[in-house]
Amino acid sequence: MLRTITGPAVADFRDRVRRPAYVVILAAAVALGYVAVPDSDAKWMIMQVGDHRGVYNSAYVGMVTALASGLWIMLGGFYIVRNSVERDRSTRVGQLVAATPLRTTAYMAGKFLSNLMLLSSMLGVLAITALVMQLARGESYDVDLYALWQPFFLVALPLAALTAACALLFETLPVLRTGFGNIVWFCVWLVIATVGQGPGQLLGGTGVYEVARSMYDDMVAQKIDMTGSFSLGLTYLDKPLGTFTWDGFTPTATYLLGRIALLLLAVAVAVLPALWFGRFDPARTWQRRERTAQPESAAGAFQPVFIDEVAGQSPPSTRPAAVLRTRPEPGGVTARIWAGEIRILLKGVPWWWWLGAAFLVLLGITAPLHGTSRVMLPLAWIWPIIIWSRLGTQRHEYAVETVLGAYPAVRRRMFAEWGAGLTITAVAGIGPLIRMIIESETTGIASWIGGVLFIPSLALALGTLSRTHRLFQAVYLPLWYTVANGLPVFDYMGALRDSSELAAAQPPVTMAVAAVLLAIVFVAGTLRRYSRD
Repeated sequence: MLRTITGPAVADFRDRVRRPAYVVILAAAVALGYVAVPDSDAKWMIMQVGDHRGVYNSAYVGMVTALASGLWIMLGGFYIVRNSVERDRSTRVGQLVAATPLRTTAYMAGKFLSNLMLLSSMLGVLAITALVMQLARGESYDVDLYALWQPFFLVALPLAALTAACALLFETLPVLRTGFGNIVWFCVWLVIATVGQGPGQLLGGTGVYEVARSMYDDMVAQKIDMTGSFSLGLTYLDKPLGTFTWDGFTPTATYLLGRIALLLLAVAVAVLPALWFGRFDPARTWQRRERTAQPESAAGAFQPVFIDEVAGQSPPSTRPAAVLRTRPEPGGVTARIWAGEIRILLKGVPWWWWLGAAFLVLLGITAPLHGTSRVMLPLAWIWPIIIWSRLGTQRHEYAVETVLGAYPAVRRRMFAEWGAGLTITAVAGIGPLIRMIIESETTGIASWIGGVLFIPSLALALGTLSRTHRLFQAVYLPLWYTVANGLPVFDYMGALRDSSELAAAQPPVTMAVAAVLLAIVFVAGTLRRYSRD
């Protein structure tokens, strides 16, 4: 039985690590390790206790890197591993699985193990990065590998296991396996990342509270005046923090049992879908529904459109044979393609989405100017996230890349798709724009224009490069959250301009980034066309 589980899991893991995206994943892990242990005069910090941080010894560097990686893997790692079952379905490997005597529980356990191996490899890279960062910062050259790597097993690994299991669970539920599930997980992550740090949480929460308590006790023992509270997350600093010495903590039996229970919970969540998952067997009721459904789209309810509809024509079966032609009439071709791309993006959008969009536009017009920029514009520019995520991915998801590849004007088609995304972005944010025009807020209007250019450029670039809608959702949600939460990491919409000294410089920077992203789209599209030729 064990060999039945580990064999497919190892094979699936090897297939994943051979992909170019895996190199990007590891590079992101190294970057996270660098950000978690900034230089002493850096303007940001990941973890602090009041106005202090720990000296960069093995215990502190290992803990801050493990805590940061645990929370990051819960968010980014979820989107990375959430395609194992779908990949078997799209590549028709699932049909082979259905023909084998492999049990559903063994299949789910193997997929869970593969997900966990992928996330654990990222933790391994982060553990090595933590060692390098301790030596690079130079505050302590006394390396204690046990203190350095213990937090990765106690804190980060259980969170990674839970993430691997939840990704598998979401893939087997019809509603959550769509783009809607990605948004649901982001909300779940926010709750876990914030509430899970408090005392008395189920199974110890994220394991942060005991760590913070230990650091607080050490500061009291060192007679350090502590003002403020424990903070875990990217924070910008006005001045360098003071330091204290923290040599780690000895986990209690209750703490260890909570970590073990979290691992067991992850295993239970991973095998739970065996109760309803059809293992690609058409004889199972739920699987028959999946076979009759359309391929997964970013919204889960959108339907494919005939290629002829892109040019504003009817499908061949519904028009007379005399009207058939291989080339469109001259004049207005780009406009017709642009209109067709808008129709495709909005195909199947439910009525309640339109109602919510209209409500946000109305609030954007009537709200006070400060509330419009700070609240209503971020709300307006998160509402169409599922629609934006379809940019650059539909050709691959509906297997029409070969057909569209025969279209000679590749740049015209890409520009029309980008224009469709830009149109949806502008319409979604039209309420705040009207309010800023009424108030003659020129800086806000410039920032709005930058955001309108940036969002569809980012979506199209990530969709074109990855050919999946998950990457845009994984990147855009945290970026949007930093703006909505008041962190000026990249204020692409100008929501924080009232408290920023660089408000005037932000719009041209955003436009420049949008131009670079758009150039990447055209270069990638051109290279792919020549590679097919």
